[in-house]
Amino acid sequence: MHIELRKHFMTGVSYMLPFVVAGGILISLSFMIPNSEVLNKIGSAAFNLMLIALAGYISYSIADRAGLASGMLAGALSIELGAGYLGALLGGLLAGYLSLAFKKTIIEKAPPSLMPICSILVLPLLSVLIVGLIMEAIGAPISQLTTALNDALVSAYASWGSLLIALVLGLMMAFDMGGPVNKVAYFFALWTLEAGVQSPVMSSVMIAGMIPPIGLSIATFLFPKKFTIEERENGRIAWFLGLSFVTEGAIPYAASDPLRVIPSIIAGSSVGAVISMVFSCSQLAPHGGIFILPTIKNYPFFLLALLAGSVITALLCGLLKREVKENEDNSEI
Repeated sequence: MHIELRKHFMTGVSYMLPFVVAGGILISLSFMIPNSEVLNKIGSAAFNLMLIALAGYISYSIADRAGLASGMLAGALSIELGAGYLGALLGGLLAGYLSLAFKKTIIEKAPPSLMPICSILVLPLLSVLIVGLIMEAIGAPISQLTTALNDALVSAYASWGSLLIALVLGLMMAFDMGGPVNKVAYFFALWTLEAGVQSPVMSSVMIAGMIPPIGLSIATFLFPKKFTIEERENGRIAWFLGLSFVTEGAIPYAASDPLRVIPSIIAGSSVGAVISMVFSCSQLAPHGGIFILPTIKNYPFFLLALLAGSVITALLCGLLKREVKENEDNSEI
């Protein structure tokens, strides 16, 4: 069940990211280019679609096309009701499983002559209506919970200090490399951009997400005897995934040797995030990796943080991992 939920969640995130990337970069460019209100308007419109895409494609992952309409409705109502990311996540799951139940009980058991009507009219009407009513009922409590979580993070940011927050966020970004823990940190950084100001938290989080694949790619070149042929081949492209802020490029390495790789990438990401925070690197775009470098404030120190964290990850991997023989299972302890 946990694996299924993660799959549905990651499907929603993968379809959401194009809206986040395109919208965020256009908003960032609008602040750099004089008289570019149109860019800001277009970017904001794209950015505002991300929760609709998130909920819609979580539901789509569960129920296929039958879940798309009610899922997108759940995302739209999450925006309208102030339920935010949490509302979109829960609404997408609700829409998906409800649509799946209707699909099995209505469409699959309907006479062949009525199946087109059931799939085009009955199922979407019922699912949209019921999901809408439920979201209206739970929207306010979710909005209150979301506000409480944001307040708690703001309080922690104020009381713990920015460096400790950066350290924790760096750890979270590397811990499961694109999984739920990683996304909690990323969504917190997104929240810091909502006021339309440059966020040092976003830069720390992006650096922490870029470091694992880059550091592991460097490690495959520096310590080739500690990686299989397949891992060394992957290392030729992992650096590009890292530069593109695709943390998932580190997953194959962590899956084969988690007790050595995960501590290495956590250390590198945490150090990189803290260095970025120390030098107040900040950005408006919520994604883009190295390709939005000109829009990042204090970008030379951003590069320094990225390099330092990646080198730490590579060196720790070289220190902790043992040499492997080809065809040997290097997940042994």
